[in-house]
Order: sequence, then structure tokens, then C-alpha cells
Amino acid sequence: MSPEPRLPDLASTELDVMKVLWTAGRLSAREVHERVEESLGWAYSTTRTTLERLAKKGVLSKQRFHGLTLYEPKISKARGLARRVLDFAERVLESEPAPVVSLFARSEALTEAEIEELSRLLDGERRETRETEGKGAR
Repeated sequence: MSPEPRLPDLASTELDVMKVLWTAGRLSAREVHERVEESLGWAYSTTRTTLERLAKKGVLSKQRFHGLTLYEPKISKARGLARRVLDFAERVLESEPAPVVSLFARSEALTEAEIEELSRLLDGERRETRETEGKGAR
């Protein structure tokens, strides 16, 4: 079995689009745009460009259905948030990611299963980083 791909690095606006799709599932570009237009102040073309960029990053799938292109998340919410959580923990708090993950337990942003997946992803990423750094030091 091949290793899981690296954690995606999502921009803030890409994360906003992904949140819509994680909640709703499969949507057309127009449906996504209707949900983000007010908060992001975007033109429809910007929404479509962002969806296409996310598909190229491999985090969205797209299928044609009766003349529409429908977009659907290919990654879990936990995988989509993991890079952000890791960066925040390391760069802002200068700590391990565990304290940040524990904040999700007190919120309703992630389910218990998603929190467990997030912890597992972060542990794997940190272990991989340490192994890579160790090889470079030799």
C-alpha cells in the first residue's frame, strides 16, 4: 500500500470553500458560490477558479452530471485542517500540536472521530518530519 499523501496546504479562502463542501457534500460551482459569496465578496468566476485549483491540488473530485460539474471533497475535514493546526502549533505557539487539538474537543467544529483522525495525522506528519531531518543531519 502506498503512503498517504502529504498534508494539503490550504489557503484561508480555499479552507472556506472546503468547509462548504464538507458540510454539504457534492455541489456545483454555482451552489458553492451562493454559500460563500457574501462572506468572501467574490465574483462567480473566482469561486470557479478556486474550485479548479482545489481539484488540481487533489483535494476535490469533479464529475459531470447532466451538463453540470459537481465538486466533492476527496479528503476528510481532519486532513484538510491538519496542516493549519500543525503550522499554528509550531509557528505561533512554538509547541507540540496536542494542545491545539485539545481545543477541538471543547468545540463542535470536529466530531470525536475527526479529532482522533487529526491527532493520528499530526503524529504521522511530525514523525515523518523528524525522520527526514535525521537523514539530512547525517
